[in-house]
Amino acid sequence: MNDNHNEEPSYPLSSHPNDGKSIYGGRDAVGYGSNPPNVNWPHNAKVALNFVINYEEGGENCLLHGDSESEKLLSEIINAVAIPNQRSVNMETLYDYGSRAGFWRLHRLMTSRGIPCTVYAVGMALERNLEACMAMKEAGWEIASHGYRWWDYQNVPEDVEREHIRRSVDIHEKIFGKRPVGMYQGKPNVNTRKLIVEEGGFLYDSDSYADDLPYWTTEYGRPHLIIPYTLSENDMRFAVPNGFSHGGDFFKHLKDTLDYLIEEGREGSKKMMTVGLHCRLVGRPGRAAGLKHFLDHVQSLGDEVFVCTREQIANHWYTHHYPTEESNDSKC
Repeated sequence: MNDNHNEEPSYPLSSHPNDGKSIYGGRDAVGYGSNPPNVNWPHNAKVALNFVINYEEGGENCLLHGDSESEKLLSEIINAVAIPNQRSVNMETLYDYGSRAGFWRLHRLMTSRGIPCTVYAVGMALERNLEACMAMKEAGWEIASHGYRWWDYQNVPEDVEREHIRRSVDIHEKIFGKRPVGMYQGKPNVNTRKLIVEEGGFLYDSDSYADDLPYWTTEYGRPHLIIPYTLSENDMRFAVPNGFSHGGDFFKHLKDTLDYLIEEGREGSKKMMTVGLHCRLVGRPGRAAGLKHFLDHVQSLGDEVFVCTREQIANHWYTHHYPTEESNDSKC
């Protein structure tokens, strides 16, 4: 009688080469774990807070832009579907509200309080509204790249995406006199980060939602910084089922998030927080009122909150948390 009790069990119908791995295919299921880096934000702040204004209007899917269908995402039309080979006038004008009116409401709200922002700017959209571009520049905001088009890049060929990244950088240099140092494609594919690193001029990208702190990857041959973005502290939840219904919902969620993170920071675990904004969404007056209340709350907290751009976060991380073989910061 064979004694097989010491043999490894076999699961031929369900086994996979990645079984049991924590780091695989660009994913890391552990991250910093129970030992996050000791973060010392400027002024001993408990939280680094970044506001991102997504400037996308004029770069979305539209037959007038050479596309084969209308836009379907992030508008007042919940669960909209793309219309093949036709224009959607309703969708077009909802987007136009963002560049015509919503942007300027957010601009007044932020600049009147001296709040720094990062703009995720779609290259095609920038070229359609130079007045808004100059307002961003004069406000001193960081203008990061949001790609050339507000597309889903999941199935876009690599050579097309590479050209779009290069074209977006060229647009920034032409309009603002300098290149972007941050990149958020938004709807990337598995090649996107490789192309961003390959381009060579970006300090960071934000195509991740995996942590409350920046982290490094060395997957492409050198340390590359990832500053995670958010889809929860984000006004996009006005445009999804069971999301925010009014500005008060938005304010309460943002306030609860910030207050919780400050409490963690007081206990020694400092984090970052991002707030995602869209001109056509929170740029509507009733929703902007909720954002205004949150800004008032932020400014009442003084030095406990470091309100900053993503470029400032990147510079801080490069200075204080550049990876070494011994540091937990090198976790990718």
